[in-house]
Amino acid sequence: MRLFYSSFLCTGMSMKKEYYQWKRDAAVVAVFSVLTFVLCFVPTGFEERQPKNSVRCRGRITDVDNSEVKQFGIVKIGIQDLTVEILDGPFAGKKVRADNQIIGKLELDKVYKVGDTALMVLTLKEGEIAVANAQDHFRLHTELALLVCFALLLLFFAGWTGAKALLSFIFAAFAIWKVLVPLFLKDIDPILVSICVVTTLTAAIIFLVGGLTQRGVVAFLGAFFGIVTTCVLALTFSKGFHLHGAVKPFSETLLYSGYPHLNLTRIFLASIFMASAGAVMDLAMDVAASMDEVVLRKPDISFREVMGSGFRVGRAVVGTMTTTLLFAYSGGYITLLMVFMAQGVPLANLFNLNYVAAEILNTVVGSFGLVTVAPFTAIAGAVIYTKQRGR
Repeated sequence: MRLFYSSFLCTGMSMKKEYYQWKRDAAVVAVFSVLTFVLCFVPTGFEERQPKNSVRCRGRITDVDNSEVKQFGIVKIGIQDLTVEILDGPFAGKKVRADNQIIGKLELDKVYKVGDTALMVLTLKEGEIAVANAQDHFRLHTELALLVCFALLLLFFAGWTGAKALLSFIFAAFAIWKVLVPLFLKDIDPILVSICVVTTLTAAIIFLVGGLTQRGVVAFLGAFFGIVTTCVLALTFSKGFHLHGAVKPFSETLLYSGYPHLNLTRIFLASIFMASAGAVMDLAMDVAASMDEVVLRKPDISFREVMGSGFRVGRAVVGTMTTTLLFAYSGGYITLLMVFMAQGVPLANLFNLNYVAAEILNTVVGSFGLVTVAPFTAIAGAVIYTKQRGR
C-alpha cells in the first residue's frame, strides 16, 4: 500500500511539473505570437519612398520580339520587346507593351519567353498605363509553396516543438526586416543594433524551442557570450585586414540609392557575428540539452562532474560545427574560387584579395565564436544546475 501511494505521489508530482511547464510554454508562445503580429503591421518608415502612381501585378508574356537582342558568345545585349497580358489588379485582361533591357550581366539579366509569368510594375498617368516594366519572373507562388511544405514537414515531424520553431522563424524574419534593416538605414550604429537584435532573437528562439527552463537559460547564456566574443574579435581583427564594407554585394548600389553617409564597414562587421549566430545557438542548445540530461539521470552530480560532461560534449560537437561556416561561406563564393584556379592565381595573391580576405575573417571569427560557446555553456550549466540543487 505504501509503495502504491509513493508511486501515485511521484506520478502526480510529475504531472504537476509537466502542467506548469506547459503553462510556461504557452505563455512564452502567446507573448511572441503577439509580438510577431505587432511586427507584421509596424511600418518601417520607408514605405513613402515607393511611387504612389504605380501598380504591381502579374502578367503573362504572350509575345516576344528578340530582333534587337545581340549575342556575343554567351552574353546577350539589347532590348526584348514584350507583349504582356495583365492577369490581376485593376487592369486585368488588358495587353500592354513592355521593354526588357539586357545589359550583358548574367547575374542581373532576365530573359523572357512566351508563356512566362512576370512581376509587372505599371506606371500610371491620369489613371491610365503610361509605362509597363517587366521587373522579373514571378516567383511568389513557388516560394510560398516551398515555405508551406517546409512548415508542414516541421509540424509533422516535431509537433508542438515544430510549431514553436516555426513561430521563432517567422518572428526572426519580421524582426530583421522591420527592425534591423530600417535602423541600419537610419544610420544607427550597426554594431549596437545587431547586438540588441541578435540577443533578442537568440532569447526568442531558445526559449520558444527549448522552453522557459534551466536548459533554456543555460543555452541562452552560452550563446550570448559566444556572440559577444565573436563581436569583439571582429572589431579587433578587422583593422589588420584593412577591409571596408564595400566588399559585400550591392554595397555600392546602396550608397548610390541616396545613402552615401552609411558606414559600410560597421555594417560589414555586424554581419560577421550575425551570420554565425545561428550556429552558435545550435551548439549552445546541444551542450545545454546534454548537460540537462546528465543532471536528470544523476541528480547528485557535482559541479566539477557536470562541467566536465559539458566540456566533453562541447569538444565532440565543435569539431564538426567549425566546418559548418567554412562550407556555408565557400559555397557562396565557389564560382569565384573557380575563376582564380582557372586563371592560375597563386595562393598568396588569392588570400590577399578583398573578397577572399573578407570571407576568411567571416569564417575564422565565426569559428572562434563556435569554439568559445561550448566552454561558456558548460560553465553556465555547471553553475545553474548545481546551484539550484543546493538551494
